[in-house]
Amino acid sequence: MLRLTTLTSVLALMATGLAAEEIKVGVSPGEHAEIMEEVARIAEPMGLDIDVIEFSDYVVPNQALADGDIQANSFQHVPYLEAQMKDRGFELSVVGNTITTPMGVYSDKITDIADLEEGATFGIPNDPTNGGRALLVLQELGMIKVDEAAGLVPTVLDITENPKDLSFKELDAAQLPRSLADLSAALINTNYAIASGLNPKEDSIAMESAENPYVNVIAVRKGDEEAAWVETLLKAYHSDEIKTFIDESYQGTVITSW
Repeated sequence: MLRLTTLTSVLALMATGLAAEEIKVGVSPGEHAEIMEEVARIAEPMGLDIDVIEFSDYVVPNQALADGDIQANSFQHVPYLEAQMKDRGFELSVVGNTITTPMGVYSDKITDIADLEEGATFGIPNDPTNGGRALLVLQELGMIKVDEAAGLVPTVLDITENPKDLSFKELDAAQLPRSLADLSAALINTNYAIASGLNPKEDSIAMESAENPYVNVIAVRKGDEEAAWVETLLKAYHSDEIKTFIDESYQGTVITSW
């Protein structure tokens, strides 16, 4: 869906003799999409027309960016982007920080993570970076221990202590909210929690610490870092209006990181 410029914006641009520049920005559902829609509104009178494109998973947005189908994306943290570039050969660059979204533990069956029964089935994302992040959150919560040598990307094979003998079901991150009925609990990324109607502050039974290395970023193709539209995009995103929107909309479950 192409965004229609307002009459005010059109008149302002006509007065300066400039035409609005159009870009497509890929996002994931939930807070990334909601915030970018606000960014688009702010960027419009600045001469930048942003078409916000939602992707339902974490794999396609970087491929779409690398292929030139979109000009930027805003959905991922740095460890995930670095893993994607290493594994798939994408030539992408970070141009600015956006938000940090702590992962949450959700369950249809318990209200306290300490009540997990022995042998419970725990859902985690099946991509290496978010799956590893989930295991580190469980370690932070005292449920397991993982081998330090695995760094930020431990797998279930790196679990060294598992006192409750938890079993892990690795699923696409977007499927985890819909799979809660079949799981004892799951660690879910904030964007997919919000998109599925879960309130991270009210519905989660435990949360990742806000002090973590998973700052989300805006990525572009290498060579576009100095483009004029990048400067405008960042100016709109890093505005006081967006900070206020995030603070008021998410009440601490989404944290500004610029």
